[in-house]
Amino acid sequence: MSTIQAPDALSAAILAVGSECFGDALYTWLKSTCSFDNFAIIAFFQHSSPQVLMTHARDSRVFERIDSHYVKGAYLLDPFYGLHQSRAADGLYRLTDIAPDQFQRNEYFKSYYTNTTLTDELAFFAGLSPVSSITVCLGRDATTASRFSSKDFNAAKSVAPVVNALIRRNWSDLKPSSETKPEDVVAQLRQRLLDESGIGLSPRQAQVALLILQGHSSISIGLTLGISPQTVKVLRKQLYRKCHISSQGELYHLIAPFLSESGQQTGKQGQLPTG
Repeated sequence: MSTIQAPDALSAAILAVGSECFGDALYTWLKSTCSFDNFAIIAFFQHSSPQVLMTHARDSRVFERIDSHYVKGAYLLDPFYGLHQSRAADGLYRLTDIAPDQFQRNEYFKSYYTNTTLTDELAFFAGLSPVSSITVCLGRDATTASRFSSKDFNAAKSVAPVVNALIRRNWSDLKPSSETKPEDVVAQLRQRLLDESGIGLSPRQAQVALLILQGHSSISIGLTLGISPQTVKVLRKQLYRKCHISSQGELYHLIAPFLSESGQQTGKQGQLPTG
């Protein structure tokens, strides 16, 4: 769509607020202002699993496992979910700017993310309330095998205030399909590892395990938890010894099934702790 049509597309998006066609209207307007290969609208909640409100991609691989894997637990390792956890300010965020320092070296990236063929992502983030938020993700994937340029980012950033205002207006009363008393992911993980594998982790060791899986280095984990990198290294050694493993990859394959179960437990979830 040409830039001449962009004002008309924006008008249509504004008029569609509150209707079932808002997502399509928002997609059409953003297509007239930004260049991207795929599109997703995801709602995050404090006490239940995410809701995928809309997806659009020419390559079916991009969202092939979003319901079977992402919603059922993989989202706990997603940097964009981290925006919700930290109650980030409304705005536009680039994945590479908010991801942990070793994100592209972790098993979530290797085992899940690379299979989506995504090469870059931007996300408009709007916190609807202390317990809910919306991310509108624009992605580049194998369709073009490219990344967003500075010009692309600036074009998206220029419309971010309008996008987030529309998000807030359209989903102001959004609630999860089911909501129950929140559970602590660390507590769940520790209990399941003990019950099913006979592995007894301390709360701190379980915290370190989750941060490792998110892609944090020892230095980053130390900064996140307020402890020294040397202490993190000691905790990592203790963790690996208790789990009878020797690598981050083995840790992922041991714990990932428990995270999936956490996501499926009638929608229960808790924040990955940061201290």
